[in-house]
Amino acid sequence: MTTHPFKGAGVALVTPFNEDKSIDFGTLENIIEDQIRSGMDYLVALGTTAETPTLSTDEQKDVVKCVVSKNNGRLPVVVGMGGNDPVKIIKTMQGFDFTGVDGILSVTPYYNKPTQEGLFRFYQEIIKASPLPIILYNVPPRTGIHIEHTTTLRVANSSNKVVGIKDASGDLTHCAYMSHNAPEWFKVISGDDVLTLPVIAVGGTGVISVIANALPGKLSQLAHLANEHRIAEAQQIHYQLLDLFKLLFREGNPGGVKALMEIMGKAKNVVRLPLWPVSNETYSMIEEAYRKLED
Repeated sequence: MTTHPFKGAGVALVTPFNEDKSIDFGTLENIIEDQIRSGMDYLVALGTTAETPTLSTDEQKDVVKCVVSKNNGRLPVVVGMGGNDPVKIIKTMQGFDFTGVDGILSVTPYYNKPTQEGLFRFYQEIIKASPLPIILYNVPPRTGIHIEHTTTLRVANSSNKVVGIKDASGDLTHCAYMSHNAPEWFKVISGDDVLTLPVIAVGGTGVISVIANALPGKLSQLAHLANEHRIAEAQQIHYQLLDLFKLLFREGNPGGVKALMEIMGKAKNVVRLPLWPVSNETYSMIEEAYRKLED
């Protein structure tokens, strides 16, 4: 297990809802088809963007079944499976049908605020239990904890089952240290759309993207050009998307991307509490930025 297929452009899939807040599986299938048709490299289900904490266990299983079925083996599929209790995570793994799934995205434990040694020990338990390659997920603004590059590399070197990290720390020096010192099977993946190009420039291999739900063609092109070291061409796309990169997170994720998807006619602008749709002001700003992109 020394190589992995998670290079380039991955998408953190939204969970589209109907007006009554039930899951809109037809729209989810359309989104998946759009990703495949537009050159994306892999699909990530049940991440932060999917509003996973508000999905029941049965709904989570149904979402994965929908993704796997519609994908039909065309792209690698990653499933988010993390939390702050390793015992619960392991029980979930033991009872999960991984047919058609190629990897697991495992977020650092939130709320508990463990030490770096606690983080290392936590991941040792996840590694032992996981039947699939693991991508670590570092997102300090959401979890309240940052897995330091030294700890990340310690985890990576402990098992070639750990094939990468989705890093949303916003710290390019941290990403560069990991990229430069990691074992050959371990890759750094940007967790921020706006840092796709910079992270690849310091040795990363791609992104797990939010904006790709709406604009998979643009995002995949950006990641592919950057990986081919065609930096000037990648910069052009980066600058085209720069306003949207920032606006989609102005009032949190996935509120921004769901607003954009409604503007584009791709999904309803519906989120589940405690999230709330973006304000009229932000909606208008997103719409204006998208219209400029179309021109």
